[in-house]
Formats: sequence, structure tokens, C-alpha cells
Amino acid sequence: MSTLPLAVRDSATMLRRNLLHARRYPSMTLNLLLTPVMLLLLFVYIFGTTMSAGIGGGDRSAYIAYLVPGLLLMTIGSTTIGTAVSVSNDMNEGIIARFRTMAIHRGSVLFGHVVGSVLQAIVSVVLVGAIGVAIGFRSTDATALEWLAALGLLTLVALAFTWIAVGMGLASPNAEAASNNAMPLILLPLISSAFVPVDAMPGWFQPIAEYQPFTPAIETLRGLLLGTGIGNNGWITLAWCLGLTVLGHRWSKSLFDRDPK
Repeated sequence: MSTLPLAVRDSATMLRRNLLHARRYPSMTLNLLLTPVMLLLLFVYIFGTTMSAGIGGGDRSAYIAYLVPGLLLMTIGSTTIGTAVSVSNDMNEGIIARFRTMAIHRGSVLFGHVVGSVLQAIVSVVLVGAIGVAIGFRSTDATALEWLAALGLLTLVALAFTWIAVGMGLASPNAEAASNNAMPLILLPLISSAFVPVDAMPGWFQPIAEYQPFTPAIETLRGLLLGTGIGNNGWITLAWCLGLTVLGHRWSKSLFDRDPK
């Protein structure tokens, strides 16, 4: 069998394996999904009136519209922590050593993790989005093409951060370390424009919030779903995603291809 069909076949097998693991042990995914859901409910029903005063003039529905796109991106960052833990578990439980002795395509192990994680991230985004709609989020002006572009953006962001999470999992000595090392993926959205506009932050902090990958992605998603200005954020998001995907893939492949100790 030639290389490409072998890679596709083995990657599909590894994808089924990872999806079965996620189905049999859903606690990790549910725990990570609870973080953006709890933040969504907290900022809407506890802080919503105060926060909306500076954004929607006291209109809670305006703040919900502002908040939901940021929480959708935060959901992706949260979900990828589970990827880092899953990869680290595979490395430490000996299954990777066994895969190395089998006649399978080496890259299929990583691609199975990546595709499975991206699918889980998109499902999680849909669930959080459904909760957002249930509490009042509306996107009446978005066209079908803009919804499709928004889905493509979320998928691209999920792919980029999944590859980074895979590298973190491979570089970590155990699952606990992998979880800790991947925490920036959920902390970065907290210091982005997810909850308040960048220009409402302290002046010294604004560059930190503005020049990180989540802020342009959030502003692009808001533009697609709410009709706000996107400006250069779309191109900046694309550059971040492509750069992180290439970096994460090369890093992960380098770590995976090392001879086992």
C-alpha cells in the first residue's frame, strides 16, 4: 500500500480510538466545558448589569452579544487542555511505545489526536453557543456565508491551538504537568477583549491584550456574527493560526520522532 492511503487509513483508525476514549471517559471534556459555561452565566447574571453599563448602555442583551463570541473562543482554549492531557497519558502509559513497533504510519497517532480534538472543540462550541442563544444571544444580521466563515474561523483556531496542545502533552512528564503547561490556553482569553474592550483596559496593559492571538480572533468572530468592523483582524487571525499550526506541528513531530528513552 502506498504512503498516502496508509496514512489516511491509520489516521482514521487513531481518530476512532480517540473518539471512543472521549465517549467512554467524558468527565474531562465536561469539566473543561464547564469553565466557559460558568463564566458565561456569571458575567451575564451576576456582573451583567454593571458590565453592560460600559458597553451596551445598561442593555444586558447588548452585553450578551458582546460576550458570547469571546466565550466561544475560550471554549476552544479550554477543550484543548484535554488534548494535552490525553497525549501525555498515551506517552506515559506505554501505548505509544507499542505503536512504534507496529506497521502503522507514524504520523497517524498525532493526526488522530488532532482531528479528534478539533471535532470535540467544535461540538463544545456548539453546546456553549446553544446556551448563549438560550439566554438571549442573537445574530439576526449574519448571512449564511458569514455563518460559514465563522465556523471556518473556529475550526482554524481549534486546529492551531490543538497542535500547540499536542506539543505541550509530548513535552510534559505526566498528565498533571501537561494540564498545568496548557493552562495559558484558557488564561489568554481572560486577558483579551472577550469580556471588555481593549481600550477600556489600563494603558500599560492594552498592548498585552491587543497583540495576542485571541483578541483578533474574537473581534473577527464578532464582525462575522454581529456586523461590527473587522478591519485587519481577519488577516491577523489567519496569520496567527497558520503560524501556530506550523509551529505546533513541527514541535510535536520533533518530540514524537525522538527515540524513546
